[in-house]
Amino acid sequence: MAIDEQELRPDVVVHAKEATPHQHEEQSDLERLCINTIRTLAMDAVQQANSGHPGTPMGMAPVGYTLFTELLDHDPADPHWPDRDRFVLSAGHACLLQYALLFLTGYDLTLDDIKSFRQWGSKCAGHPERGLCPGVEVNTGPLGQGVANAIGLAIAERMLAARFNRPGHEIVNHRTYVICGDGDLMEGVSAEAASLAGNLSLGKLIAFYDDNHISIEGSTELAFGEQVGRRFEAYGWHVLRVSDANDLAELRDAVRTAQAYEDHPSMIVVRSVIGFGAPNKQGTPSAHGSPLGPDEVKAAKENLGWPYAEPFTVPDEALQYYRQSAERGRETHRSWTARFAAYESEHPDLAAEFRRTVVDGELPAAWADALPTFPTETPLSTRVASGRTLNAIAAAVPELVGGSADLAPSTETYLKGYADIGTADFSGRNFHFGVREHAMGSVMNGVAAHGGLRIYGGTFFVFSDYMRPAVRMAALQDLPVVYVWTHDSIGLGEDGPTHQPIEHLASLRAMPGLAVIRPADANETAQAWAVALRRHHAPTALVLSRQNLPVMSNVPRDAVSLGAWVVETGDDVVIVATGSEVSLALAARQQLDAGGVSAQVVSMPCWELFERQDDDYRTQVFPAGVPVLAVEAASPFGWSRYADDTVTLDHFGASAPADRLFREFGFTPENVVARAKALLESKE
Repeated sequence: MAIDEQELRPDVVVHAKEATPHQHEEQSDLERLCINTIRTLAMDAVQQANSGHPGTPMGMAPVGYTLFTELLDHDPADPHWPDRDRFVLSAGHACLLQYALLFLTGYDLTLDDIKSFRQWGSKCAGHPERGLCPGVEVNTGPLGQGVANAIGLAIAERMLAARFNRPGHEIVNHRTYVICGDGDLMEGVSAEAASLAGNLSLGKLIAFYDDNHISIEGSTELAFGEQVGRRFEAYGWHVLRVSDANDLAELRDAVRTAQAYEDHPSMIVVRSVIGFGAPNKQGTPSAHGSPLGPDEVKAAKENLGWPYAEPFTVPDEALQYYRQSAERGRETHRSWTARFAAYESEHPDLAAEFRRTVVDGELPAAWADALPTFPTETPLSTRVASGRTLNAIAAAVPELVGGSADLAPSTETYLKGYADIGTADFSGRNFHFGVREHAMGSVMNGVAAHGGLRIYGGTFFVFSDYMRPAVRMAALQDLPVVYVWTHDSIGLGEDGPTHQPIEHLASLRAMPGLAVIRPADANETAQAWAVALRRHHAPTALVLSRQNLPVMSNVPRDAVSLGAWVVETGDDVVIVATGSEVSLALAARQQLDAGGVSAQVVSMPCWELFERQDDDYRTQVFPAGVPVLAVEAASPFGWSRYADDTVTLDHFGASAPADRLFREFGFTPENVVARAKALLESKE
């Protein structure tokens, strides 16, 4: 059923008058009733909220119905069953498709929740939210992210299968399904991730592409006339076509073919009609992102042969069928539980590891004993210290996996002695994401959301811009992703201002839920990794230097977890710094001390962690009435909450050796001393 030469995007968009809601011969009366129940719930919920997207749930209702009643191995009574199939609605604006299916199949979601769609306190938010609505694997809405998340989920399944499965015992064996639309596939992140998925031969990933030819502004031909199927074939995907979303027989045949084709990920291009059944709006942009209106809702129900006048009607026979269909998933779950018991009997150590990592998400006992302590004799860049820390703890934390966006030698993110993850081989621990920062971040979110692995990914700090949408989604979902961002300032030198981050620390510190850690030396870096791995429900950014830095001897074991600590005490002025500028602050302190000024030096690797400390501790770090000078080779934005003045950067960098840049831009002990003295004079 591979795609033919006639590609999938006809020259003429199907308009309302050309799409007929007449029932397909392949649909039984009960199937039509079940499918139309999804459509009417979507219409009614959007109409009541006076907000939302009814069109795609109406057009793709047959796909959702078939997926949840016949294909998906899921147990509504236990949405966290480890070997369940994963479903991602990348077209998150169509969330009523998912909400209706979750309610109908028996998840902890009520009809009242759907009635309160998009209202305060409802489980049915405007886009699917992980943790808020049971059965939602990942937050979706920003288009394209869900496609990449699904690829991460599929990668995690293959990696865990390689780690835990044994002959005769397949305890990890599930599929990932994703529904995506034109908007998803216009976004670059989906292209990046799909290319990676094809290269990895992710055969247990099946995508349904809702090919409805409509976007908010009109026909997709306005901006998106490409041959999507051929593009995905070029990525290495197996592409199939369903010419009519309402043709359940064709849909089932396509899915069976995709399931049997495990050498490549599969895309099923489904031709649908947005707003199917609404006689005046189907197949048009007006069915996309706004209520149909009372008259059109009434007309659509009549057109579909829906006999119920009352909104939010769920026929008993439809609800009963959906609930009965969920029994198939429950039986699969019970079978898996029995298989796991046999596995546990034969492989007790592996079973215990599976429970620890996949079920409980806990770190191994005493893993922190493997954290290194670095000697003070030899300066060391924090990126190198990070790499040594990673390799020191790798054996103690076997679920720790990661890689970089083609920068492993520079970001020091390679786990030595462990294999690479490559085409159809997921037994290793080292990812090669390619130059795909956005996809890397989004795929990592999928891996983290799956559970069972602790994922990290590295690139230059300035390129955090390319992955910021994925970082935000990790923070929004409390996903324990670790970002290894190196070359953290003008200290990277000759590559110049395009590669020198200036505003990045400030902008990322503004992101709720993300801990941004910029360690001052190698020992703070080791502690930063400890903090990151202990954050089971939040992402962490490690911001690391290219250049060598002095290694301090007096770093307390809780220094980084406290967010800030006093390196040297003083009474007259506080000099607070992060990263490479801590050693600069210490050099300035020596000069101030020689001149009779007592300076307290504070290393502040993480603002977010410091904000969690009690008032007594915060006052020890920043004593009341003592002026504060902040020193950081980055934007001053945000430092006003702690400092009276700053030695920072309000401009971009330049191309030159790092030492020259620091001198030219005022990051010298002499300038810090002068600014500290000026601050003291201004306070007299």
